[in-house]
Amino acid sequence: MGSPLLGAARLLIYLLVTLAGIPVQLLLLKLGSPARATFPRAYHRLCARIIGLRVQTTGAPAQVHPTLFVSNHSSYLDIVVLGSLIPGSFVAKSEVGTWPLFGLLARLQRTVFVDRKPRNAASHRDDMQGRLEAGDDLILFPEGTSSDGNRVLPFKSALFAVAGLRVEGRPLTVQPVSVTATRLDGIPLGRTMRSVYAWYGDMELAGHLWEMVKLGVLTVEVEFHPAVTVEDFGSRKALADHCWTVVAAGVDRAVSGRRGPAEARPGVPAEAAG
Repeated sequence: MGSPLLGAARLLIYLLVTLAGIPVQLLLLKLGSPARATFPRAYHRLCARIIGLRVQTTGAPAQVHPTLFVSNHSSYLDIVVLGSLIPGSFVAKSEVGTWPLFGLLARLQRTVFVDRKPRNAASHRDDMQGRLEAGDDLILFPEGTSSDGNRVLPFKSALFAVAGLRVEGRPLTVQPVSVTATRLDGIPLGRTMRSVYAWYGDMELAGHLWEMVKLGVLTVEVEFHPAVTVEDFGSRKALADHCWTVVAAGVDRAVSGRRGPAEARPGVPAEAAG
């Protein structure tokens, strides 16, 4: 299925752009430039266009810094999608740091790596807290794994341990986000076809990426829900439950073809990249 020629061209251009961008980001990190957060967003915008992702958004990212963005997770492609919209760093499982190329890219975006073992929970919380106190936005996938894209797995409340943080006297802003692949070349994806975007279970990454880049244009809908704080709910568990409820509802709306509170609009990645 798809065009091998298109897939090969997309991967070649992606690799060239990535190889050109790596030394730029290394220099920005060495200089401590504020652009070390914004350059990855421009890079992801361009990559989204190159590999055939058309991002549509409802709502907008919170403009309060720091913000902890919490999103459902169905694919490594979520990194490109959210990275193109949010100038922040991801929280990822430690093994991601060992992946060829993608591990390097994760480190260049200053990813916070966690192994999610209970005995290391305090250390990971401190790492995340330090970044948030420095004013950095973080993007967290509280399911703890990836799903098939048709539903949202329960959120692990332990991953909300930093939600009680106060920065400059105010509670940490937390914004739930729903990410859903909905169409291929304008045609709605069914439950089984959503796996062209979703990467989960024992799927092989290289094979999945190759099949995806051979296709046309995948539309991914991102819904930014109203920002909240733990003080709105009284506990991190209640906050986690709220975030799961609104994120799951957003995915359900996108899967069923219903719009969110506002009509989805073309996202910056597909319209302004290049």
